[in-house]
Amino acid sequence: MRDLEILMNPNKLVKHLKKPAREFTKYDIIKFIDDHHIEMLNFRYVGEDGKLKTLNFVITSKDYLESILSTGERVDGSSLFSYIDADFSDLYVIPRFRTAFVNPFTEHPTLDILCSFYIKGGQPLESAPEYILKKASTQFTKDTGYTFKAMGELEYYIIGKKNDLYPSKDQRGYHEASPYTNWENLRTEALLTIAQCGGKIKYGHSEVGNFTTDTHMYEQHEIEFTPVDAEEAVEQLIISKWILRMLGQKYGVIISFAPKITVGKAGSGLHIHMMLEKDGINYMNDEVGLTDIAKKFMAGILDKAQSLTAFGNSIPTSYLRLVPHQEAPTMVCWGDSNRSVLIRVPLGWIAKTNMIKDANPQERGDVPYIPGKQTVELRSPDGSADLYHLMAAIIMAANEGILAEDSLEKANKMYVNVNIFNDEHKALYHSLNSLPSSCYESAECLEKDSIFYQKDGVFPEGTINGFVKRLKGFNDKDMNERLFNNHEEIKKIVDQYIHHM
Repeated sequence: MRDLEILMNPNKLVKHLKKPAREFTKYDIIKFIDDHHIEMLNFRYVGEDGKLKTLNFVITSKDYLESILSTGERVDGSSLFSYIDADFSDLYVIPRFRTAFVNPFTEHPTLDILCSFYIKGGQPLESAPEYILKKASTQFTKDTGYTFKAMGELEYYIIGKKNDLYPSKDQRGYHEASPYTNWENLRTEALLTIAQCGGKIKYGHSEVGNFTTDTHMYEQHEIEFTPVDAEEAVEQLIISKWILRMLGQKYGVIISFAPKITVGKAGSGLHIHMMLEKDGINYMNDEVGLTDIAKKFMAGILDKAQSLTAFGNSIPTSYLRLVPHQEAPTMVCWGDSNRSVLIRVPLGWIAKTNMIKDANPQERGDVPYIPGKQTVELRSPDGSADLYHLMAAIIMAANEGILAEDSLEKANKMYVNVNIFNDEHKALYHSLNSLPSSCYESAECLEKDSIFYQKDGVFPEGTINGFVKRLKGFNDKDMNERLFNNHEEIKKIVDQYIHHM
């Protein structure tokens, strides 16, 4: 299995070094740089705004390279994080070797590595986004004995010049193929590039959203990943967003992860799929169906669903997406294969079926049954999500759900098996708790759960206060009511936040 992981891996470092990325050492990085005549090294890290930053090094000698890789470098923390004072702002950035990849866009051969932040005494920066996630993930495994795995569905719009040669039907773009979709080539290039940079991709396809104006066409696409450890899940989303924007620049089109592009058209979410693993076994389901521990896991997330929006829906247009009849959740509940709920249990492979032999009667011998593919899907987050903080908060909520004695009872009460937006289910709809309808309401929910997120020292108090202040600063309370049917004002606010995240 390990040999296949190496042989079929598109990451150039994995192939050359003949080992999985998780085993990379400093001398592996040096060897690859030397063998491939790499001329530059980039340290990459995420600041408070969620975007990928860069520190460039020209490689002038092996001694200099070893020094950089051994001790990292200094950066100005006050320019990266608003809560760090300018009078004592130096931070170390230290590379995480397993994240190394060949930069696919530079003219000169360049290697990029993601970094973590450390303070003067050599300790991790407690408020660094990647360290908050690491703390949450470590505590989860310590408390439950399970590894939390996750992956994202990265939805985005490509906005380019209008082409009427093969017109597509409005809002009928789901799994459309060329020539009826114009940017399949950009998506497939993105898939290959992301994989070469270490992303574990499940598939890519065009999504529902498409429409045209007098001058431009808007196409929605999606890239979905496979479940990996939580930190890696966030890293591959951050790198993928950067790659897609770079390809947008290359092709002269706009790439937007904004939750809402225009009124009445499909918005873009960033659904998070999750699973529990121990000793290589997925504990989300057994031969009967969803396990009790999976239900407790979901109950914890549902219990904190309102405050989770503070991390997963961080701009005003997030709440233009979270409205009824747009395949986006508004109420706190869960269900099977149901796109009106907050947590959906997708169709799994529970039964030991023989579908492949039915489709291929010529297949000889036993076809292996491959279990362990079941996940549950949180449908509220969107492209504005602060990914490190969101994943950390989800993990903390799931942890509490697994440990709490009444979680199974709570989960059973929040299960629905109907479309809650249909008129005949109004009573059920109004019996459920609702998600916030603005950044301001989301901040109020976060304030109520503030002590919970500070448990075990995972989220510093200042981080929580910073989110509350920033969300309230949008002054968007009652925004949906104020903007109702005012398409001109909605367009202004959409344009304002189209590249905010």
